[in-house]
Parts: sequence; structure tokens; C-alpha cells
Amino acid sequence: MNKLIAALVAGLFSLSAFAAAHTAAPATKADVNAEAKVEKADAKAQEKITKAKADEKVEVTKADAKAAKHEAKAHAKAHKKVAEAKKDANETKVDAVKK
Repeated sequence: MNKLIAALVAGLFSLSAFAAAHTAAPATKADVNAEAKVEKADAKAQEKITKAKADEKVEVTKADAKAAKHEAKAHAKAHKKVAEAKKDANETKVDAVKK
């Protein structure tokens, strides 16, 4: 009886191992080609994403440089106005002293 149970259990294990090993169907040429196309499409999409991110960084850098240039112009203009105001104030003081 023990030998019969052992043989049944061994048969069950061998059957389950055989079934697990053969569940995947062999790859056909069409399956391989389809998988290759999917991988190629994924690679192209990833390349586009990478390029878009690089372009975004360039545009941000250009925008930052442009903003810095405008800020420098604004500071120069403001500094010039302050200098003119001080000059006018000094001229007013000189005129007041002369009178």
C-alpha cells in the first residue's frame, strides 16, 4: 500500500512538473516579429521622451538667460533714473544756495 501511495504521489509530482514546463507555447516567427516591433516602438517612444526633455531644458535655459538679460536692463535703467534724480536734487540744492 505504501508503494502504491508513493507511486501515485511521484506520478502526481512528475505530471505537475511536466505540465508546468510545457505551458508556454513555442514562439512562432509572427510572435517574435510582433515582440520585436513592440520593443522597437518602445525604444522610439523613449527616445522621443528623452529628446523632448532635452529640448525643454534648452528652452528653460534660454528663457532664464533672456529673463536675466531683461532684469539686468531693468536694473541699469532704474540705476540711471536714480542717478538722474540725485543729479537733479543736487542741482536744486545748488540753485537754492545761489538764491
